[in-house]
Amino acid sequence: MSAMSEPWLWELRGIRIESPFVLAPMAGYTHLPFRRLARRFGAGLVYTELTSVDGLARNSEPTWHMLATSPDERPVAAHLYGHDPEAFARAAAMVEARGGFDLIDINAGCPVPKVVSRGAGAGLLKAPERLYAIVRAVRGAVSLPVTVKTRIGASERSAPILEIARAVEEAGADALALHARYTSARHSGPADWDRIAEVKRALRIPVIGNGGVRTPAEAVARLRESGADAVMIGRGALGNPWLFAQCAAALRGGEWRLPTFEERCAVVMEHLAGIAELAREEVAFRRRSRFEPETAAARRFRGHLIHYFVGFRGVTEMKRRLNDVRSIADIAALLEGLRAAGGRREERKA
Repeated sequence: MSAMSEPWLWELRGIRIESPFVLAPMAGYTHLPFRRLARRFGAGLVYTELTSVDGLARNSEPTWHMLATSPDERPVAAHLYGHDPEAFARAAAMVEARGGFDLIDINAGCPVPKVVSRGAGAGLLKAPERLYAIVRAVRGAVSLPVTVKTRIGASERSAPILEIARAVEEAGADALALHARYTSARHSGPADWDRIAEVKRALRIPVIGNGGVRTPAEAVARLRESGADAVMIGRGALGNPWLFAQCAAALRGGEWRLPTFEERCAVVMEHLAGIAELAREEVAFRRRSRFEPETAAARRFRGHLIHYFVGFRGVTEMKRRLNDVRSIADIAALLEGLRAAGGRREERKA
């Protein structure tokens, strides 16, 4: 990584990344429409949802659909998981050949039991020699930057993260993203950014810190205190793609404003339209579907919608009506309910 003309601009193997604040991969959330929004509002780099290398190697259309991409979201990383080095290398080469991606990212941190039990995701923390082999195999199969996302260990009793990090670097990884929690903690409890600082000091390759960042002040503090090259933001960005622009402003010592209610509604409808377009594309390869594309999109969007309006007047009633959502018109009606309630946040009691 080399510094650019300003401290918040950096490069990774020639890929210019304009901000040290990046969007974390999140299953069910970091689909193409949300990634495009995150990039527009200042995320320096975005990651796809967790995608199976076995599905890609089998040329599964639903799996490839998870890697739907667009030029306006670049730079973007294909975030892959699996346990077999050969399958990983084959899938990574296929992704590079298709084009549209700037990085290949290897997941070694997903804590979901069905992933871990197969020796993939965070299961690789218990088999560092396999993780080493995967990184080596992928590095040998592609010319794109190869990165790894992992955790600080399986548990407090078994956390050889320094050895694993050095092995990842030796295997040829171009950067390491480190979630500052143990696999056993999943996404709860405090994030140990001291471990990220420790790993950063030990490695030559860039280190991206991840875990517990929800505000611009936290993002800037973690970046400076840990010495990490970038800060990865996950749940804090849900319903709040504007966070990346706010973080960049905070890093420069500037000010930022929150989006108005109408700006928020416009982004919600754009996001929903993007999910609907993906749902329409799925018709081509799904033989059976319980719902029409618009209904499927509206149902999928329910979790996103609540994140956009946490703390707003009328959101309790919105939550109560979510199970009745069947169409884009239903979503628009829920927004009208919030507008009728004043379109603003609840005032906090002293």
